[in-house]
Amino acid sequence: MRYLMQQKWLSFGDDYTIKNEQGEPVFFVDGRAFSIGDKLSFQDMSGNELAFIRQRLLTIGQTYEIERSGRTTTIHKHLFTLFSCTFSIDVPGPNDMEAKGNLSDHEYQIRDSRGELVAEVSKRWFRFTDTYGVDIAAGQDDVLVLAAAVVIDLCCHPDKK
Repeated sequence: MRYLMQQKWLSFGDDYTIKNEQGEPVFFVDGRAFSIGDKLSFQDMSGNELAFIRQRLLTIGQTYEIERSGRTTTIHKHLFTLFSCTFSIDVPGPNDMEAKGNLSDHEYQIRDSRGELVAEVSKRWFRFTDTYGVDIAAGQDDVLVLAAAVVIDLCCHPDKK
């Protein structure tokens, strides 16, 4: 499934609108403007919270948690990588993932523990502020992958606040 993830220009906090291939809004990410650390609510268009993203403070390196249905996925940015950016995505159970790519050019891939491609994220075709194409492989958890893409954007482009 393909999505278009766009950060809102004029907002208090980090807000994103996520549209499907037809250009219809399907998800909204509402960032809390006045909080210690990043806190975002990942919602459907009816306002139902599907996941909650929280920055874990007092850790070495940037670490975020995505809470869904009582389960927590942890995303941690690796500190020492050459010419690329790498994130570990620790999913409850055996389905861990890794995001890796050239984040200065806004291009990266998310792969599972077997090396299978889960998603590709690209800003290549978009010239306006923080808009990404996210192509997710069939059978994947779209909400989790999109929430991970939001976290990676927050980690790699913190100057937007």
